[in-house]
Amino acid sequence: MIFKWFRKDRVQDPVQTMLTRVIAASRAEPLYTDLGVPDTLEGRYEAVILHMTLILRRLRHLPPPADDFAQEFVDAFFKWLDMSLRDMGVGDLAVPKRMKKLVTAFYGRARSYGSALDDGDRAALEDALDRNVTERGDPAQALAAYMIAAEAALAQQDFATLLRDGPDYATALPAASGDHHGA
Repeated sequence: MIFKWFRKDRVQDPVQTMLTRVIAASRAEPLYTDLGVPDTLEGRYEAVILHMTLILRRLRHLPPPADDFAQEFVDAFFKWLDMSLRDMGVGDLAVPKRMKKLVTAFYGRARSYGSALDDGDRAALEDALDRNVTERGDPAQALAAYMIAAEAALAQQDFATLLRDGPDYATALPAASGDHHGA
Protein backbone atom coordinates (compact mmCIF):
# COMPACT_ATOMS: atom_id res chain seq x y z
CA MET A 1 0.00 0.00 0.00
CA ILE A 2 1.38 3.41 -1.00
CA PHE A 3 0.54 5.07 2.32
CA LYS A 4 3.13 3.02 4.20
CA TRP A 5 5.76 5.33 2.66
CA PHE A 6 4.10 8.39 4.13
CA ARG A 7 3.71 7.31 7.74
CA LYS A 8 5.07 9.81 10.21
CA ASP A 9 6.96 7.11 12.12
CA ARG A 10 9.31 6.35 9.24
CA VAL A 11 12.88 7.50 9.75
CA GLN A 12 12.94 9.30 6.39
CA ASP A 13 10.00 10.50 4.37
CA PRO A 14 10.68 9.38 0.77
CA VAL A 15 8.87 12.39 -0.70
CA GLN A 16 10.98 14.85 1.28
CA THR A 17 14.12 12.84 0.53
CA MET A 18 13.36 12.97 -3.20
CA LEU A 19 12.63 16.70 -3.05
CA THR A 20 15.93 17.29 -1.25
CA ARG A 21 17.75 15.29 -3.93
CA VAL A 22 16.09 17.15 -6.80
CA ILE A 23 16.90 20.51 -5.22
CA ALA A 24 20.50 19.39 -4.69
CA ALA A 25 20.71 18.35 -8.36
CA SER A 26 19.49 21.80 -9.36
CA ARG A 27 22.39 23.32 -7.45
CA ALA A 28 25.12 21.32 -9.21
CA GLU A 29 27.91 23.72 -10.11
CA PRO A 30 28.24 22.69 -13.80
CA LEU A 31 24.71 23.90 -14.49
CA TYR A 32 25.93 27.41 -13.74
CA THR A 33 29.55 27.20 -14.87
CA ASP A 34 29.15 25.09 -18.02
CA LEU A 35 25.51 24.98 -19.11
CA GLY A 36 24.45 28.62 -19.08
CA VAL A 37 22.07 28.69 -16.13
CA PRO A 38 22.48 32.10 -14.48
CA ASP A 39 23.53 31.91 -10.84
CA THR A 40 20.64 34.07 -9.64
CA LEU A 41 17.50 33.42 -7.65
CA GLU A 42 15.55 33.14 -10.91
CA GLY A 43 18.19 30.91 -12.50
CA ARG A 44 18.13 28.57 -9.53
CA TYR A 45 14.35 28.35 -9.69
CA GLU A 46 14.58 27.54 -13.40
CA ALA A 47 17.09 24.78 -12.59
CA VAL A 48 14.66 23.32 -10.05
CA ILE A 49 11.84 23.41 -12.61
CA LEU A 50 14.05 21.63 -15.14
CA HIS A 51 14.90 18.82 -12.70
CA MET A 52 11.33 18.57 -11.40
CA THR A 53 10.12 18.22 -14.98
CA LEU A 54 12.54 15.38 -15.64
CA ILE A 55 11.69 13.39 -12.50
CA LEU A 56 7.95 13.88 -12.94
CA ARG A 57 8.22 12.67 -16.54
CA ARG A 58 10.00 9.54 -15.30
CA LEU A 59 7.44 8.92 -12.57
CA ARG A 60 4.64 9.30 -15.12
CA HIS A 61 6.06 6.37 -17.10
CA LEU A 62 6.37 4.04 -14.12
CA PRO A 63 3.66 1.72 -12.83
CA PRO A 64 1.71 2.42 -9.63
CA PRO A 65 2.37 3.58 -6.99
CA ALA A 66 4.62 6.06 -8.85
CA ASP A 67 1.62 8.21 -9.82
CA ASP A 68 0.53 8.60 -6.18
CA PHE A 69 4.10 9.38 -5.21
CA ALA A 70 4.34 11.99 -7.99
CA GLN A 71 1.29 13.82 -6.66
CA GLU A 72 2.67 13.85 -3.11
CA PHE A 73 6.00 15.03 -4.56
CA VAL A 74 4.42 17.97 -6.42
CA ASP A 75 2.47 18.93 -3.30
CA ALA A 76 5.69 18.88 -1.25
CA PHE A 77 7.42 21.00 -3.89
CA PHE A 78 4.74 23.69 -3.73
CA LYS A 79 4.85 23.66 0.08
CA TRP A 80 8.62 24.10 -0.15
CA LEU A 81 8.15 27.05 -2.52
CA ASP A 82 5.66 28.68 -0.15
CA MET A 83 8.00 28.20 2.79
CA SER A 84 10.96 29.53 0.78
CA LEU A 85 9.07 32.71 -0.07
CA ARG A 86 8.20 33.24 3.56
CA ASP A 87 11.82 32.57 4.59
CA MET A 88 12.95 35.25 2.11
CA GLY A 89 10.69 37.72 3.85
CA VAL A 90 7.80 37.86 1.40
CA GLY A 91 4.79 39.07 3.38
CA ASP A 92 1.81 36.84 4.08
CA LEU A 93 -0.44 38.89 1.81
CA ALA A 94 1.99 38.72 -1.12
CA VAL A 95 2.76 34.98 -0.90
CA PRO A 96 -0.39 33.78 -2.71
CA LYS A 97 0.21 36.17 -5.61
CA ARG A 98 3.85 35.10 -5.92
CA MET A 99 2.89 31.43 -5.61
CA LYS A 100 0.40 31.81 -8.45
CA LYS A 101 3.17 33.19 -10.69
CA LEU A 102 5.62 30.46 -9.68
CA VAL A 103 3.07 27.68 -10.17
CA THR A 104 2.06 29.07 -13.57
CA ALA A 105 5.72 29.26 -14.59
CA PHE A 106 6.32 25.71 -13.37
CA TYR A 107 3.46 24.17 -15.32
CA GLY A 108 4.13 26.26 -18.44
CA ARG A 109 7.77 25.27 -18.56
CA ALA A 110 7.07 21.63 -17.72
CA ARG A 111 4.56 21.53 -20.58
CA SER A 112 6.96 23.25 -22.99
CA TYR A 113 9.97 21.07 -22.11
CA GLY A 114 7.88 17.92 -22.00
CA SER A 115 6.32 18.56 -25.38
CA ALA A 116 9.72 19.15 -26.97
CA LEU A 117 11.13 16.00 -25.34
CA ASP A 118 8.09 13.92 -26.34
CA ASP A 119 8.41 15.10 -29.95
CA GLY A 120 12.18 14.62 -30.00
CA ASP A 121 12.36 18.26 -31.11
CA ARG A 122 15.73 19.42 -29.86
CA ALA A 123 15.36 22.82 -31.55
CA ALA A 124 12.10 23.45 -29.68
CA LEU A 125 13.72 22.37 -26.41
CA GLU A 126 16.68 24.69 -27.04
CA ASP A 127 14.30 27.53 -27.86
CA ALA A 128 12.29 26.97 -24.67
CA LEU A 129 15.45 26.78 -22.55
CA ASP A 130 16.90 29.85 -24.24
CA ARG A 131 13.69 31.78 -23.59
CA ASN A 132 13.29 30.66 -19.97
CA VAL A 133 16.67 29.76 -18.52
CA THR A 134 19.89 30.74 -20.21
CA GLU A 135 21.29 34.23 -20.14
CA ARG A 136 21.01 36.35 -23.25
CA GLY A 137 23.60 35.44 -25.82
CA ASP A 138 24.29 32.12 -24.10
CA PRO A 139 22.94 29.41 -26.39
CA ALA A 140 20.95 26.62 -24.80
CA GLN A 141 22.39 23.72 -26.82
CA ALA A 142 24.47 22.42 -23.90
CA LEU A 143 21.56 22.65 -21.48
CA ALA A 144 19.26 20.85 -23.94
CA ALA A 145 21.88 18.11 -24.36
CA TYR A 146 22.02 17.79 -20.57
CA MET A 147 18.24 17.44 -20.31
CA ILE A 148 18.17 14.78 -23.03
CA ALA A 149 21.03 12.84 -21.40
CA ALA A 150 19.48 13.17 -17.93
CA GLU A 151 16.16 11.89 -19.22
CA ALA A 152 17.92 8.90 -20.77
CA ALA A 153 19.71 8.20 -17.48
CA LEU A 154 16.44 8.45 -15.54
CA ALA A 155 14.78 6.04 -17.99
CA GLN A 156 17.15 3.36 -16.66
CA GLN A 157 15.86 3.76 -13.10
CA ASP A 158 12.82 1.97 -11.77
CA PHE A 159 10.71 3.29 -8.91
CA ALA A 160 12.53 1.35 -6.19
CA THR A 161 15.89 2.59 -7.46
CA LEU A 162 14.64 6.18 -7.57
CA LEU A 163 13.47 5.93 -3.97
CA ARG A 164 16.64 4.19 -2.77
CA ASP A 165 19.32 6.07 -4.74
CA GLY A 166 17.57 9.21 -5.95
CA PRO A 167 17.35 10.44 -9.51
CA ASP A 168 20.49 9.99 -11.62
CA TYR A 169 21.19 13.39 -13.14
CA ALA A 170 24.91 13.47 -12.36
CA THR A 171 25.91 11.15 -15.20
CA ALA A 172 24.55 13.71 -17.67
CA LEU A 173 26.69 16.58 -16.33
CA PRO A 174 29.75 17.66 -18.33
CA ALA A 175 32.76 15.51 -17.41
CA ALA A 176 35.17 18.44 -17.63
CA SER A 177 33.67 19.98 -14.49
CA GLY A 178 35.01 17.31 -12.20
CA ASP A 179 33.27 14.90 -9.89
CA HIS A 180 29.78 16.18 -9.14
CA HIS A 181 26.86 14.38 -7.63
CA GLY A 182 23.54 15.72 -8.88
CA ALA A 183 21.37 13.74 -6.56
